[in-house]
Amino acid sequence: MTRRMTGLVSALALMGTADAVAARDVIAAFDFLAYESVEAEAPVPEGAFRNPVLPGFHPDPSIVRVGDDFYAVTSTFSWFPGLPILHSTDLVNWRLIGNAIDRPTQLDFSGLGTNRGLFAPAITHHGGRFWIVNTCIECGGNFVITATDPAGPWSDPAWLDFGGIDPSLFFDADGKAWIVYNDAPPGEPKYEGHRALWLQEFDPAAMKVLPGRTLLVDGGVDPSTKPIWAEGPHIYKIGAWYYLLTAEGGTADQHSQTIYRASKVTGPYTLGPFNPILTQRDLPAGRPERVEATGHADIVQLDDGSWWGVFLATRPFAGQSTLMGRETFLLPLRWQDGWPRFLDRQEAVPMVLTKPNLPASPGSAWTSWRDEFDAALSDEWIGLRTPGQTPPFAIAAGELRMIAGSAAAGSLGKPAFIGRRLRHHRAAFSTRLAFTPERNGDFAGLLAFMDETHFLAAGKERGRLVVRLRTSAEQGSSGVIVAEQPLTTDAPIELKLALDGGSARVFWRAADASAWQAVGGPINVEPLASVHAGLFTGLVVGPYAFSPG
Repeated sequence: MTRRMTGLVSALALMGTADAVAARDVIAAFDFLAYESVEAEAPVPEGAFRNPVLPGFHPDPSIVRVGDDFYAVTSTFSWFPGLPILHSTDLVNWRLIGNAIDRPTQLDFSGLGTNRGLFAPAITHHGGRFWIVNTCIECGGNFVITATDPAGPWSDPAWLDFGGIDPSLFFDADGKAWIVYNDAPPGEPKYEGHRALWLQEFDPAAMKVLPGRTLLVDGGVDPSTKPIWAEGPHIYKIGAWYYLLTAEGGTADQHSQTIYRASKVTGPYTLGPFNPILTQRDLPAGRPERVEATGHADIVQLDDGSWWGVFLATRPFAGQSTLMGRETFLLPLRWQDGWPRFLDRQEAVPMVLTKPNLPASPGSAWTSWRDEFDAALSDEWIGLRTPGQTPPFAIAAGELRMIAGSAAAGSLGKPAFIGRRLRHHRAAFSTRLAFTPERNGDFAGLLAFMDETHFLAAGKERGRLVVRLRTSAEQGSSGVIVAEQPLTTDAPIELKLALDGGSARVFWRAADASAWQAVGGPINVEPLASVHAGLFTGLVVGPYAFSPG
């Protein structure tokens, strides 16, 4: 069990005893959830590591070093709990230690689409406290939270009076603090995606920004090319210079990372002689182990003087399509004539490279795991939107007992659903389900969810097994049936969802049987890829129960 109850588990505790759950309406009981990667990867040589270091849905990474420890945080949008805090001592192996947004009272994601909510957190450490500045899109704007222990608890948000997104907090040696962020440019935008980077002083005692702001970058590296979405900025003081590290080009295949510097924190900032310092947009599409959409980086220095950076990228199985969304990668920085770069022009992101010179850190069981539901849920479990005061979940007698909710997966309500991230192109989720549908439309099984209009649900309805797929808003909020077969038993069954790039297979068997039976044939799930679903999130898979009521 984790050191403290997570926000999701705290919410579950409000349900009380198993008897209280049993008194409710349509109940689905899940005996376990298991995950198994079936990818064949060559062993990594001694002293090396394999990218990505945070596989699966982990976009917009930010990192901070405190002594011998490194802490990272990534975006979660409308998932709860939000803003995962990960710890490492070697930058390669990471363990989830908590979530910064883990109480329903901190933020309210009710009614928000999956691609709204928490964008691009930035973490730092100063004065014995950890600080995260962040934006909650359509749920409050910009805010700052703090903690003395990065595992939590984190404070309630202190709301900040400025517009824009992607704020990052910089504490200067003179005692002043500054927030750099993306906002609209001065005057009217010259084209779609025209943004600017601004700097504003921050009072950490009063938890507010001070009046007045300074324009640092208008548009991006080359205004003549109409650069879009200058975003994700960070400022670092390195030697005599203030360096401004920022992304541009949008978060798809044209994504890139750029660098500027100035002798004063307020500028003016000079463009580096080699830009972008990270991109894959200039490489051929047919290259092996293809990585795309690189950008949104944050960097740290080690005791040996070397610099390393984390950044987001994707691993498409075809075109720009991936079900895992944007993941977190790690690369060293090279310095030349006082300027950093990640990669030379037309240099591919290496998938295997030498580890940083750091003490080893324990890793996480992301390749294969099984949750028997015999203890509190780990921090890996997330659900859609902020839970209410009586969430329809409870753990009892080695089961996850779920009350079928009236909010379908395709709605903007709070579906009865929790899950974990897909982390491999080829992997399988399996569970054992006890469920007796009482009415037409009652459903329980596995949900593989990208967003409200892109998901697959496989499970049990009255008298049959069904697979439902939703790929557009024109389809019903529960999706359309793409496979089905009669099911006459009311006994528990096992379900398996096997994913292989853009293809999925669903299998079932009686709980005491050994052989799996297919439910229909292969299903094309390429339309669920993040490139079709707003780009921001990745697939989350887990138990789901629905009853139209």
